[in-house]
Amino acid sequence: MNTKPNLAGLGLFDARVPRYTSYPTAPQFRNDVGADQFGNWISGIAPGSSISLYVHVPFCRRLCWFCACRTQGTKTASPVAAYLETLRAELRLLQQHLPSDVTLSRLHWGGGTPTLLSPEMMRDLAGAIADVVPLAKDAEFSVEIDPNEIDAARLDALAEAGMNRASIGVQDFDENIQKTIGRLQSYEVTRDAAEMLRARSIHSLNADILYGLPHQTTARITESVQKLLSLNPDRVALYGYAHVPWMAKRQQMIPSDALPTPEQRLGLFETARQLFLWDNYNEIGIDHFATQEDGLSQAQRRGRLRRNFQGYTDDPADVLIGVGASSISKLPQGYAQNAPATAQHTAAIRDGRFSVARGHTFNGEDKLRGRLIEALMCDFRIDRQEIESSFSLPKDKLETMFQAADAAFDGLLQITDDGLFIPQPARPLTRMIARHFDAYDLSKAGHSSAV
Repeated sequence: MNTKPNLAGLGLFDARVPRYTSYPTAPQFRNDVGADQFGNWISGIAPGSSISLYVHVPFCRRLCWFCACRTQGTKTASPVAAYLETLRAELRLLQQHLPSDVTLSRLHWGGGTPTLLSPEMMRDLAGAIADVVPLAKDAEFSVEIDPNEIDAARLDALAEAGMNRASIGVQDFDENIQKTIGRLQSYEVTRDAAEMLRARSIHSLNADILYGLPHQTTARITESVQKLLSLNPDRVALYGYAHVPWMAKRQQMIPSDALPTPEQRLGLFETARQLFLWDNYNEIGIDHFATQEDGLSQAQRRGRLRRNFQGYTDDPADVLIGVGASSISKLPQGYAQNAPATAQHTAAIRDGRFSVARGHTFNGEDKLRGRLIEALMCDFRIDRQEIESSFSLPKDKLETMFQAADAAFDGLLQITDDGLFIPQPARPLTRMIARHFDAYDLSKAGHSSAV
């Protein structure tokens, strides 16, 4: 059934659905979660727990046109220095609520461009974090690296602070495509960044590459993937470019008539996918690839693969705390998102309170449906015994849900005594199948293309 007419008949090329990095998805968050509630959630973390921390640095030296992230441009260091002072105050506020002996299993600096920080700023931020919640012995500390915005001094500072995984955004190596999306980054500059990282014993390397970009062809994405493979990354995220100019105004710089059609997007994805598989990478979920030894591959083999706002993860922590403007936290009680604007976030922190502006408290079937969707997105299957035992669910209810999903996709799913399984030919439909288990109204949410 993996022909384009079959997929088209099921609506793949017309659908816009969530990427399901959370459930409920962020457009469902409301303003009924605030600073006090979030503080209580933090205080409820068990002493001695291992948690994750995400630090958002929203500044960029230049704003890439394709990007839809919460970022702002700066040519000087002064707004960055002021923001770092806010982060230090936010960390001190977090310290007032955190129980004793909490450590970090994962620390991630994202953005924006965290590597525009000076070496002194990097050491200062790392030290402020360690004073509040230190890294566990086996922790993973990752940073998003812009090859155009990194040098030996800054890499030395990050290595000294304990960074042991780097994430490099590639997007595409074709110069014409780079000019069209406002992101000039040569292969040579990217290769040099990877070599500098490994020279400092930072051998774990993630890379992001996009399909569905303007002027992208099978030949061009083939060349870009082959160049990327020459860098030997441990993990690759093969994301579909989301063209949402009504949300990200800078994307209006990108000519929509140069974008591939949904059918062509699927062809680009399959071309890149085959190249990664031929190079002996494991396929992880719907859009990631990893070497056989990587933690994602190990988690997949053990049935412990998870999904969060950074994509697929092997992080076992139940708590993820987001620090900085627009950051999202997840705790057993629900989600909490900081004020998206830097000024609003700073004002709240200076006032001595968390800047949480919206979120979602888990209720009803949220956790059940969230686990069903995560299982599909991670493993392409739902284990009947796991769900029934974890959620004390009547057997007939889960079976009813399975049968309804199967009927919606013309009987393409496999339902057995073990559970529900998405066969390989139907996997381009995974996000649409996951959507069938989503109880929320997504009609007004501006989600990305299903392919």
